[in-house]
Amino acid sequence: MNPSFPAAPPVERAAEPTEANIRDLVYGFYDRVRADPLLGPVFETKLAGRWDDHLPKMCTFWGSLVLGAKQYRGNVQQAHQPLEGVEPQHFSRWLYLFLDTVESRYQPAAAIRFMEPALRIAQSLQLSRFGWDYKIPAEQQALLERVAPKRHPRDDEADRHSRPAGEPFPVPIVGRSSEN
Repeated sequence: MNPSFPAAPPVERAAEPTEANIRDLVYGFYDRVRADPLLGPVFETKLAGRWDDHLPKMCTFWGSLVLGAKQYRGNVQQAHQPLEGVEPQHFSRWLYLFLDTVESRYQPAAAIRFMEPALRIAQSLQLSRFGWDYKIPAEQQALLERVAPKRHPRDDEADRHSRPAGEPFPVPIVGRSSEN
């Protein structure tokens, strides 16, 4: 994904996420985070002596998102607000490492199920942390555009653009005429 970061070690790429391969993903990813010169110190400051609690929680979090397990009971925004010294480059590095790890472990259709939520959560955390006028870095926006599903306009959406302003529906509102 980014040639300046060491690539994730090769493993057989799964076609579908399971609890077992999500666990492998999470543990493999956080091994990379801990070894990373930018991210490692930030995570170690917060999680020193608590990794054994944090990693299972992350497995539950990703299982809830990707498998729909609905077992995670936490607030992502609250958990990340007290982190001191976190800057945009930390988010970019986290995303690159995470997306690279996901890409190395899952076939494309399965990988997207992790990638899109990861990018959206990172954007939400950054807007919350740096303010609503914060501009998401271009490299992160490009990643989101790369993995976000392409939406094809439906017939009614194309129709909507040809309607006069104030007419959001395919037919005029009952009781309203064009003379009003």
